[in-house]
Amino acid sequence: MTSAPITVEPRTQLLDAALALRSNSIRHLPVVEGNKLVGLLSDRDIQRSAPSRLIPITEEGYNAVFERNTVDRIMTRDPVSISPDALLADAIVLMQQSRCGCLPVVDQEALVGIITRGDLLDSLHRILTGKGVTRFVETT
Repeated sequence: MTSAPITVEPRTQLLDAALALRSNSIRHLPVVEGNKLVGLLSDRDIQRSAPSRLIPITEEGYNAVFERNTVDRIMTRDPVSISPDALLADAIVLMQQSRCGCLPVVDQEALVGIITRGDLLDSLHRILTGKGVTRFVETT
């Protein structure tokens, strides 16, 4: 998992969230109040909320949509999450069942990390190369 992931607050402008996704080359942003998980924002959420380029709109008008709206308008509330002591196999099943691209890792309502499909592929690689991993947080 990625510990201490990049997060946004519910009242963050969509423009700032979109820039955070792009500049950090990530696809998911946990939405927190304090360190409590309250939602999840994906790059797909932002794409769906963007004005269609098929409708005549100026660049300023397009950008204004992102400046005038906040994350809480389009985020997924109460996203599916998993605990840090869960097994990797449980995360895979949960992600497949819920058809989601990531799972926030939550310990007593506090966000402690995020596990993505990329993290799962990294774990698979480690298992196949004999370096092994079965839990999100490795102990050495």
